[in-house]
Amino acid sequence: MVVRNLVLVLLFVTVVAPIVLYTDRLGTFKTSSSSRDEFVEDVTTVALNGHNERLNVLPQESATTIKEPIRIVYSDTSTKSLPNSDDLDLQDTHIAVSGQVESRSTRVLSTTEEEEQDQRTNLIREVTDSLEEANDSNEHDTDTTTHKDIGEDTIDADDQADQSSDNASQDTQNMEIKYQQQSTKHEQQNTQTPSKVKKERIKPDTSIQNDQTAMPDARVRQLKDQIIRAKVYLSLPATRNNPHFTRELRGRMKEVQRVLGDVRKDSELPRNAYDKLKAMEQTLAKGKQLQDDCASVVKKLRAMLHSTEEQLRVHKKQTIFLTQLTAKTIPKGLHCLPLRLTTEYYTLNSSQHDFPNQEKLEDPQLFHYALFSDNVLAAAVVVNSTITYAKDPSKHVFHIVTDRLNYAAMRMWFLANPPGKASIQVQNIEEFTWLNASYSPVLKQLGSQSMIDYYFRAHRANSDSNLKYRNPKYLSILNHLRFYLPEIFPKLNKLLFLDDDIVVKKDLTALWSLDLKGNVNGAVETCGESFHRFDRYLNFSNPLISKNFDPHACGWAYGMNIFDLDQWKRQNITGVYHRWQKLNQDRQLWKLGTLPPGLITFWKRIYPLHRSWHVLGLGYNPNVNQKEIDRAAVIHYNGNMKPWLEISIPKYRNYWTRYVDYDHLYLRECNINP
Repeated sequence: MVVRNLVLVLLFVTVVAPIVLYTDRLGTFKTSSSSRDEFVEDVTTVALNGHNERLNVLPQESATTIKEPIRIVYSDTSTKSLPNSDDLDLQDTHIAVSGQVESRSTRVLSTTEEEEQDQRTNLIREVTDSLEEANDSNEHDTDTTTHKDIGEDTIDADDQADQSSDNASQDTQNMEIKYQQQSTKHEQQNTQTPSKVKKERIKPDTSIQNDQTAMPDARVRQLKDQIIRAKVYLSLPATRNNPHFTRELRGRMKEVQRVLGDVRKDSELPRNAYDKLKAMEQTLAKGKQLQDDCASVVKKLRAMLHSTEEQLRVHKKQTIFLTQLTAKTIPKGLHCLPLRLTTEYYTLNSSQHDFPNQEKLEDPQLFHYALFSDNVLAAAVVVNSTITYAKDPSKHVFHIVTDRLNYAAMRMWFLANPPGKASIQVQNIEEFTWLNASYSPVLKQLGSQSMIDYYFRAHRANSDSNLKYRNPKYLSILNHLRFYLPEIFPKLNKLLFLDDDIVVKKDLTALWSLDLKGNVNGAVETCGESFHRFDRYLNFSNPLISKNFDPHACGWAYGMNIFDLDQWKRQNITGVYHRWQKLNQDRQLWKLGTLPPGLITFWKRIYPLHRSWHVLGLGYNPNVNQKEIDRAAVIHYNGNMKPWLEISIPKYRNYWTRYVDYDHLYLRECNINP
């Protein structure tokens, strides 16, 4: 019995006990295996570009208990956000959670990158759309902006400031601020998943293409820049120490220079230009690798910049001088014409020297014009254009006053080319015996030694500020006759004054019926720009000027002025002019010219005309509004680029040349061509 019990105990210990222990451990293993299955399921499921796919290498097991992870990015330091599992052992739980976090991180990072990319795309789209809207509005504003006309005849035109660069910079700043605000906003929302992404087609940015099409010389500029870079490299020590590269670079420079020649546009370049450009670029890349001293490169570039600026300054000075010289110089044809006409005039009989309709010269009921000029062809254009648009040419009378040298030529021209039914008178300024130095202060000043020194002293020849004042018209009394109209035409009550550099485009008879309201001078004001106000012409540092005039008062234009000669006499305008001329004997109140004394003499005696009567700027401004030219009654070539000179603005020249008969015998003999 004892033996039997002992055998049973041993059997229990050796057989039953291991079975019981093994069964308990088997339950634990099954629980652990579920976590293993979950880990394997997570590993085999990989998120690629937002698509869940399985890896074929690992066993394909079902994972019915695995739910799709919530798309939340867990930080490394956050432990509270990790999921808890009550049915996992500590070690297995750590493995499972690690697998889940890794899998979820993979999916969430992929999704986050896509969302951030969509946000950046939307942000770029918003900025580019805003830029396009700004560009469209700028183009619209530019199209609707018109240039303001200038109105002075004796002062050269100033450059107008371009506001487009300021507007562009302001728009750029606004876009940058908006971009920064949008970027900050998206950075704050980068952890949020957008519920809906608005899909739009990104508009192509055509600004670069527009810039390229607007620059027809882009490749020419690139070739010129390559030559400049090559010159810099040749002057550096590293290049001089490499004879092989120096020879290669010099050869490339010669090739590029031959390609360029006198080319100004890309369309004029030869076919091999692009190959030469690429070859030069490769050589320059070699030169860049040779340079190891940036300080030498910077020093050389600064020296070249300084030299270029100095050359530019010299060229600008030469341009100013040559422009003024060209404006003073009479072309050969215009010098030949008066000589030819004078010779012809003195071959006529004395009975042929008189003009018809002399009885109309003093009739106040007719339309009288005053023109003071020594340019025969210019005077002819003024008369011809006026008669062309006159409703009744027989009621128009032209009074031309010229100097002694051109008197015979001027008479001969209008004797040979009478102005239709209109009447004409040509007078010699030498016949005005009353106009002498004792009566006219300006005539006395023009003949003074100080005035001669001012014009002809050598040390003043290099003064840029005085070049325009040494134009011969300032030395001519013809330019000052406009202040003596009642003395020249004592029996007239109204007179239209015209410069010889104007063209008439409409009938002007309505000017005689205007009521000037007690004023003397009817003129177009030119206060649209700041430099056409009184402080531009007068010296307001002098108390005589500052006490009597307003520096911000509007200027006005000579060239086409309707004068009430009755009011002129009543207000003693000539006496006012003489008084101020005497005060300006030392030229401290204003420089030379007729507009500054005109502003003073007719102060508060101006009747403003509508701007369409008189459009200025065709002698210096290539951007005069075309609509204003078309509506104008008179267009004025004030400035140095007169229409009879080679330096005239081509697109305005036709308005003047249409009134010149270039087939005329005298013009062909003097080789005067359009």
